[in-house]
Amino acid sequence: MIRLLIVVVVLIVAVVLNKALSKRSTQAPTQANPSMPTQVDRADFSDADKEWLVLAFTSSTCTTCADIERKAEVLKSCSVAVEICEFTSHREMHKKYLIDAVPTLLIADSQGVVHKGFLGPASATDIWAALARVRDGLSDPHEGDCH
Repeated sequence: MIRLLIVVVVLIVAVVLNKALSKRSTQAPTQANPSMPTQVDRADFSDADKEWLVLAFTSSTCTTCADIERKAEVLKSCSVAVEICEFTSHREMHKKYLIDAVPTLLIADSQGVVHKGFLGPASATDIWAALARVRDGLSDPHEGDCH
């Protein structure tokens, strides 16, 4: 009987200590609503004269980012510029466009208006289809002709 009483007392003390300590500790911050820019300045990026810009904000420590980079690079063409903004080497761009989560991939037109964005992992099919959809919305009969 005494053993049972000791076990009950120890459990009560453990629960009380747990409650007291959990109130004192701070919870890690979370990114509940990471945002994506709706406008970029095309002058900030190379090939500003191309009709479309695929912009990937990444980090070298992110394995998903390397996958997004590979998928974006395939989209380069005479009318599509692809720019990779890796955090370490493009920290100011991440700050300027308030990028707080990677990978972030944007598809912007020649005026810098972002038509589509992806946050986190995305399939090649989804990225390529998104570019095709936005290009079709503003298509030119000579689009795709490289001069």
